[in-house]
Amino acid sequence: MGFLQGKTAIITGAGRAVLNDGKCGSIGYGIATAYAKEGANLVITGRNVKKLEDAKEELERLYKIQVLLIQADVNESADNEAVVANVIKQTVDTFGGIDVLINNAQASASGVPLAEHTTDQFNLAMYSGLYATFYYMKACYPYLAKSQGTVINFASGAGLFGNFGQCAYAAAKEGIRGLSRVAATEWAKDGINVNIICPLAWTSQLEQFEKAYPDAFKANVKTPPAGHFGDAELEIGRVCVQIASPDFKYMTGETITLEGGMGLRP
Repeated sequence: MGFLQGKTAIITGAGRAVLNDGKCGSIGYGIATAYAKEGANLVITGRNVKKLEDAKEELERLYKIQVLLIQADVNESADNEAVVANVIKQTVDTFGGIDVLINNAQASASGVPLAEHTTDQFNLAMYSGLYATFYYMKACYPYLAKSQGTVINFASGAGLFGNFGQCAYAAAKEGIRGLSRVAATEWAKDGINVNIICPLAWTSQLEQFEKAYPDAFKANVKTPPAGHFGDAELEIGRVCVQIASPDFKYMTGETITLEGGMGLRP
């Protein structure tokens, strides 16, 4: 029996992506794989239905768990509360409750200098990241309070270090950090564990970023002292398993995975 047997986790942005070498190429799918290995019921969301279908097929086939696929896109023109409410309703109708919420989804126009950034590009990052995190946290709160569950949100070194060409992305991620700290303060009385992860994993998006914006990539992305980038499943995904495991309850902090090591910062 796995650590998360019988638990239900919502993972946003969990469509299947692969690297050029065929390995897991997205943080969301890496987390979903790590959770599947621990027996969790999974709810995976995203914009790309084909990637979600591929994820569902592989996870159910390999790990014999149940995966609920829901297309969901928080954006400037959508009725976002309704979009998120639909995800929560389907989750509760299918699995009866919510134990873990992982806000991983994020889109952005990286590589564009601040002075050239458009309002649409800024909104893309804010709605897909910060607003989505806000809406999901609000909607999941009653169920997380009942289960004394876990929230895992994602920030980034782009905000911590002010990366070139990532103004909207950095702003969204720093907003998520602030939102998470407030939730950790307010929800501790309910037994809800709220954490932030700042990962540096090698993903298909990072591969594409290197190809499209080589100068920005060279300026911003440094190989960690450990000599390799994080593995989306084995390092990022397993941290998410640890945070949601029973032994980790009532610890709230910020997990930093930027410089080749991991530590919990209270």
